[in-house]
Amino acid sequence: MHLSAVISLQNIVWFIKGMREYTRSGFENASKSFVAKDLDVSMVGRSFMITGANSGIGKATAMAIAKKGGTVHIVCRNKERAERAREEIISASGNNEVYVHVLDLSESRKVWEFAEAFKKEHSSLSVLINNAGCMVNQREMNSDGLEKNFATNTLGVYVLTKCLIPLLEKSRDPRVITVSSGGMLVQKLNTDDLQTERAPFDGTMVYAQNKRQQVVMTEVWAKANPKIHFSVMHPGWADTPAVAKAMPQFHQMMRDRLRTADQGADTVVWLTVSRATTAFPSGLFFQDRQPVSAHLPLAWTHSSRREVKVFMGRLETLAMAVKPSE
Repeated sequence: MHLSAVISLQNIVWFIKGMREYTRSGFENASKSFVAKDLDVSMVGRSFMITGANSGIGKATAMAIAKKGGTVHIVCRNKERAERAREEIISASGNNEVYVHVLDLSESRKVWEFAEAFKKEHSSLSVLINNAGCMVNQREMNSDGLEKNFATNTLGVYVLTKCLIPLLEKSRDPRVITVSSGGMLVQKLNTDDLQTERAPFDGTMVYAQNKRQQVVMTEVWAKANPKIHFSVMHPGWADTPAVAKAMPQFHQMMRDRLRTADQGADTVVWLTVSRATTAFPSGLFFQDRQPVSAHLPLAWTHSSRREVKVFMGRLETLAMAVKPSE
């Protein structure tokens, strides 16, 4: 079978899987096997950084952690929206330990500066949640000349995580959770065109490629940093402002079937706070509190060791090229 036919078939399989598993009814079915006491824990004394936490899944995650007594650092691009989210979280949780940090993750140099400053100001960090993301449907560049989707979803996550690993390692039971997407299941890691300079620009496919990149990064980090528990997850198809803005037709078509933000955030919260999480090996891909394959059956999306090594090497080169001088 020709590769294009295989890809088309995989897309159909993915959509059928999505209608069955990624929707609100999929969550409701999966939740029947959830263990309620997994989330019955106190987070007092632990600190959490959540990117993109002024709305949607990030905000729902921050709210859940604040209600459990954790110290929450919300990292957002828009200061006004972040402050509004902070006030709502404090009001609902009664927890004043919620702090706003303004950062645009698409600006790679500023990510370095922020992370280095955070390390100097804080003695430890228990959990990093890489939630912020974007789907820009037209090719745009950041101030460093990097494509904006890649800079936000991939390089920003890479730089922030890499820089904060030494701080995380100072904590008891440190974790890193990255919010990916099931869309990555139809993408194979492309090491030759990280910023979509050669292929026709399709924002949805670029986003899906970035999400595959996040899965690969997580697998590599897990092997390289055994003191930290890494995981990456798919929240399902959730009704969030980001989805409504980036994919208006999909949002309109699926609106009545989409998960709530809280349902989308459930596995993020579970991976963040539950003791059950660390019973699983580091580096896995999760959906509805269970590790699942990062590839569809008979998929063509597996990467070779060489491809992974090339990808991580190119990320490191790009990251170091925008690192501010000491």
